[in-house]
Amino acid sequence: MKEQEVGRPTADVCRRHGINSATFYKWKSKYGSLEASEARRLRALEDENAKLKDLVSKKW
Repeated sequence: MKEQEVGRPTADVCRRHGINSATFYKWKSKYGSLEASEARRLRALEDENAKLKDLVSKKW
């Protein structure tokens, strides 16, 4: 996202990283205001939450 913020065209950023522009904008709306460490922490918590939900659903 920082590449796009400093003026690189979104299409170039997406091509360089192999992602769809829709994915880029989805990530930007979700993580755009976060620092990199905060985004990593959020992702780790989301992954842990998904695993816990899966464990609970298998118990019932």
